Amino acid sequence: MDGPTDGARGAAVTAEGFGLKGPRGWAFRGVGVDAGPGSLIAVKGPSGTGRTCLLLALTGRMRPTEGEAAVGGFRLPKQLAAVRRISALGPVPGVTDLDPALTVAEHLRERALLARRFDGSLRDLLRPRAERAAEARLRVDTALAAAGLDMESLPKGRRTSVRDLERLEVLRLSVALALIGRPRLLGVDDLDLKLSDAERAEAWALLRSIADSGTTVVAVCSEVPDGVDAVSVSTTRTPENDDKETADALAEARLA
Repeated sequence: MDGPTDGARGAAVTAEGFGLKGPRGWAFRGVGVDAGPGSLIAVKGPSGTGRTCLLLALTGRMRPTEGEAAVGGFRLPKQLAAVRRISALGPVPGVTDLDPALTVAEHLRERALLARRFDGSLRDLLRPRAERAAEARLRVDTALAAAGLDMESLPKGRRTSVRDLERLEVLRLSVALALIGRPRLLGVDDLDLKLSDAERAEAWALLRSIADSGTTVVAVCSEVPDGVDAVSVSTTRTPENDDKETADALAEARLA
């Protein structure tokens, strides 16, 4: 990919005085970030404080209105499309929801096809079909390994429907789907939602391993474990306005 680089696979993330204002007020404001490639960054705050909006802004899915930021050397908001190309979203309710009726294999196959279509060059598309199929299988297998999702341990293996997965398995599948695109920045929302203490520890260990492999990770959470850098967000909006603002934000992110 042409453009600025960090000298590493992960994307450095910086922001100063970063803010986003919508029709009903500020979603977040005055945020500062300074993280190198391969960092694990926690976005901390109670639900309704603009956490998801910040995640979507840093991954190029929402347009900020104040301050400066850069992801992998690409400037926000001027280079939103470039930031979207090097970033991917794991689970983000309302944006990347999985189809509960589809199987794990169907989700993986669909994402691999999309990655091959939109991420590959014309030269790649002209390669023999067998080579392209082998590359797709490698992408999927590598992503599953990085996400720690053991297909054989699922109730029906690859044919297990999403509705039959446990919460932590859904997280691992969503992360695997995002990693198929080989992003330099991975965004994850509501990481610790509805997880037990043991599951929460597993989830953070998963994201730490992904960051250690070189991919920068930004994760929204309610509680930050020791050893993880945190960015706090807060707003003074009313719950009613926050619900409307969040709905608008998710609609915009889906379009992006």
